[in-house]
This record gives sequence, C-alpha cells and structure tokens, in this order.
Amino acid sequence: MSEHDFPAPLTDPLATADDQWLAGKTAVVAGGGLSGPLGNVGFAMAWLYHKAGAKVAVLDRDTTAGDRTVAAIEGDGGSAKTFEVDVLSGESTTAAVQAAADHFGSIDVVATSIGGGGATSVFGLSEEDWDRAFDLNLKSAWRLMVAAEPHMQRGGAIVTVSSGAAEGRGPAMPYSLAKAGVEKLTTGAAATLAPKGIRVNCIRVGMIWGAFAARGMNEEMREIRRKNVALQTEGNPWDIASAAFFLSTDQARWISGQVLSVDGGGFAIRNTGAAGDDTVKKNSA
Repeated sequence: MSEHDFPAPLTDPLATADDQWLAGKTAVVAGGGLSGPLGNVGFAMAWLYHKAGAKVAVLDRDTTAGDRTVAAIEGDGGSAKTFEVDVLSGESTTAAVQAAADHFGSIDVVATSIGGGGATSVFGLSEEDWDRAFDLNLKSAWRLMVAAEPHMQRGGAIVTVSSGAAEGRGPAMPYSLAKAGVEKLTTGAAATLAPKGIRVNCIRVGMIWGAFAARGMNEEMREIRRKNVALQTEGNPWDIASAAFFLSTDQARWISGQVLSVDGGGFAIRNTGAAGDDTVKKNSA
C-alpha cells in the first residue's frame, strides 16, 4: 500500500455512532415535569434523553407534572420515575438524587432547567426576596451538582441553564445577577471536576416561547419580542433541550466549561448608521 492509498479513518466512535448516545445510562433532570400543554425545557430534555436510550429520573416538586413526563416516556417504551424534590432544600435535593441513584444504579447525566423570577429591580427589594432569587436560580444548581457528583463517574456530564439576562447591562435584577452566578458556577465546576472526567456546561437561553413565557405575555408583547431576535423567529423548549442533549453526550466529549448561547443570534441589529459612515447623511439629503 502506497502512502497515497489508505482506508478512510473511521475508527473514532464519533464517526461510527448511532442515535443511541445514552444507551444504558441514567439521566437526572431537575424540573423535568411536563407543566403545561406548551411544553417546557425540562420535559424536552427528559424526552430527548429517553429517545437516546437513557433511563430518566424526573426530579420535580410537582409530582403530577413529573408523572406526566414519566407516562409519556413509558408510553414510548422507555424507563423513567418521578422523584419529589424541593431544590430550595439541600436535604431534599440530596435525598432525591440519592433515591434516583439507588433506583437506577448510576447517574451519568445531570441537567437542570429550574429557575424563575420576575423583572424585579434590586432597589426596593426585600432581603428575603433577594435571597429567594439567588436560592432558586443559583443555589439550586449548586445543590444539585454537590448531590450528584459523588454518584458520577468519568464520562459524566452536567448541564445548567442560564439566561440572556445574565449578559445584559441592565436593568439590575436579582434574577440576572443569579444567572450570571450560574455561568460562573458552571465554569468553575468544570475546572474542578475535569480531573474526574466530568464535563460541565451551561446553556444561556434566549427569548423562547413556552409555558414559562406564556404565563406573563400576551400576543402583542410576544410579537414585539420576536422582532427583537436577530433571526426574527422564536425559539422553543426543544431548541434549548437539543443543545443540552448535545452537551450531555460524547458528541461533546471535548467541550467543558462553556456557556452556549441559544438565542437566535441575540438581539436584532438596527441600521442606525455607524461612526464614519456618511450613508445616512447622503440618504437624507
């Protein structure tokens, strides 16, 4: 065989993999219950993990919503179970994760979609509301990581969820500050867990339409928001879950400590001229 005559290099698992990226593995999804007919990120994550062959532990404070997800997965031939959790409690989070590990025998993927809070300014806010915003959006992710890490082995993956609000310059809201903390927690945890072979990444969520957005937005507001997206389209929970799924599998085996924006390209750029550009002046003459 000459140096110009060789077989295609297809021995890497990425070149030969099928769709069952998570076959034989267990995925834990915090906030994985199906909370409404529009769907939500946690349910979409749980479903995609199931379709890739994983057993799914659905952690949710709303066990009825969790059971909806479990029923959908079991109806499709998969394996899933609901575990009640209060992510504002370290004891509850640890107990739920332990119960999931005991039931399924292992934990390979951990994802959280939990978060929330209105557009509340940091000024005039009570300390109790400040603490709750950080508890729900930041400490819940930390509690989940701490509870799951002892049960995870090399090759495991953790995915957190942030928001485009973390990147903006204002207004100052505890929600956006807490989500910025989630991103820093993610990059720090990735460096800490790298020697153990566990990857940690974050999805920065853009202006998607789903159960969460629908609670506080009418159709007029929805259309204004759509026009503010660079691609001029809305995302939905599946767009976020698809990115989380990718980061949870060996397709992303060399990706860790990253914050991936899934936001339709960010805010739409308006043509208002630019420094040194006399186009606007000429057009108005």
